[in-house]
Amino acid sequence: MKIIIILLFLIGFNTFAHTQLVENKSFNVMLKTLLSHNVKELGVKEESIDSNTLFLDAREYLEYNVSHLKNSVWVGYNDFEISRVKNIAKNKKIVVYCSVGYRSEKITEKLIKAGYTNIFNMVGGIFEWKNQNNIVVDNTGSETQKIHAYSKTWGVWLNKGIKVYK
Repeated sequence: MKIIIILLFLIGFNTFAHTQLVENKSFNVMLKTLLSHNVKELGVKEESIDSNTLFLDAREYLEYNVSHLKNSVWVGYNDFEISRVKNIAKNKKIVVYCSVGYRSEKITEKLIKAGYTNIFNMVGGIFEWKNQNNIVVDNTGSETQKIHAYSKTWGVWLNKGIKVYK
């Protein structure tokens, strides 16, 4: 009986540790309930994110213009069109992000349906990216501290940088 309890504890702990993709525990709990988790996911600190990774920004263009991950490609959300990614190889390593991970999860699903095979949703999105002190750039390519926080409700998850709501 002790062995069964120990195994259940280890399985439960390992599952929780694996799904802890953002540092803030409250943010992580919210993301566990918000996201459907039906696509491959990466956290901001994943070692597999390297210089060969292509980032796709699934936020609205106004948000992207305030700031985005350096060298990311804007694909949008409300007006997303698969033609925006037609020149990207189907096996290219792609990480899709948005503010927290919801919109990017939906775009990731669409890209999987279109045949992309090496694609991930970045849980925590640009908010967690900035919370981890990573660099973002503005529409001129210059480093900035500004992050479009989407709304005051969602902006609570952005703890670093300057929140922009316009």
